[in-house]
Amino acid sequence: MTPEQLPIEQYDAQLAEKATRLQAMMAPFAAPDVEVFRSPVSHYRMRAEFRIWHDGDDLYHIIFDQQTKQRIRVDRFPAASELINTLMPKLIDALRDNHTLRFKLFQIDYLSTLSNQIVISLLYHRRLEDEWTAAASALRDDLQAQGFDVQLIGRATKTKICLDRDYVDERLPVAGKEMIYRQVENSFTQPNAAMNIQMLEWALDVTRQARGDLLELYCGNGNFSLALARNFRRVLATEIAKPSVASAQYNIAANHIDNVQIIRMAAEEFTQAMNGVRSFNRLEGIDLNSYQCETIFVDPPRSGLDAETVKMVQAYPRILYISCNPETLCDNLRTLSATHEVTRLALFDQFPYTHHMECGVLLTRKA
Repeated sequence: MTPEQLPIEQYDAQLAEKATRLQAMMAPFAAPDVEVFRSPVSHYRMRAEFRIWHDGDDLYHIIFDQQTKQRIRVDRFPAASELINTLMPKLIDALRDNHTLRFKLFQIDYLSTLSNQIVISLLYHRRLEDEWTAAASALRDDLQAQGFDVQLIGRATKTKICLDRDYVDERLPVAGKEMIYRQVENSFTQPNAAMNIQMLEWALDVTRQARGDLLELYCGNGNFSLALARNFRRVLATEIAKPSVASAQYNIAANHIDNVQIIRMAAEEFTQAMNGVRSFNRLEGIDLNSYQCETIFVDPPRSGLDAETVKMVQAYPRILYISCNPETLCDNLRTLSATHEVTRLALFDQFPYTHHMECGVLLTRKA
């Protein structure tokens, strides 16, 4: 596979191999048949990052081959959204003859949405002065005059210049309801928007008969917590990253949701608070005992849940676990399966044409 050509004809076979591999990994836990969710076969990534190669008077996007470390010129990138592909050559054409904007430029990051908004970040190995701001403003105005809802950001060491705003507002149709999600540049967002919709709708389906309240760890910008709020009396969610918490608070208001509470703290800290090990000022005014959480939702980093958090989540009758690393999920399930059984299993093809798998399990406490 080359960056400019996807092996679309191999997609079905690759997806089937992933499903077989996941089913085998989950066999020790007596998991049900895997529910498989397909990705679009092209233009599925909402974000992309490229290094910039300067070749005399020319410059272009490149990526490095992970095996050979060779650089590969990239003029189009069909894995990325159509909006990113449309703007890649326009941006290079604008930068090529503009010394102020191209001098010591080494990377360009794109963050786009299905709602056709995009933030483009230009990264430099030099200080950015007022001259850069003026040139970048002119470029932004030109792109906006062509009909693009685009924002430009300049980054250098200890510097971030934001001309207007550093975010996009995504709009996703989720089970008959449009959800608004603010996504901030350089913060985590789900890379595959079409797959994100399917993940949210699956999570809604498996919690359809849920009772009581929901506790969520690692909530990010509220991606799952806000969509799931309709299935629960109240939602209590934790997140450590400040920009994500700010986005989550905006998203709560934008979606007119009144039953979600976001707390800025790490999952490990929240575990300590729940176990009475430590008290936290950030929890002042929040009565944890008033929540009747019968379901806990976790979407941890690739390392999975730490041992203390695994013990904590075992206290809940239902555990909804989204994993970007089935190997660490299986590590956690070796403990969780002592008290819970896997009642639903899903494969979300977040990263087509790679070996990576995203999956979801619903665990229900054994009788």
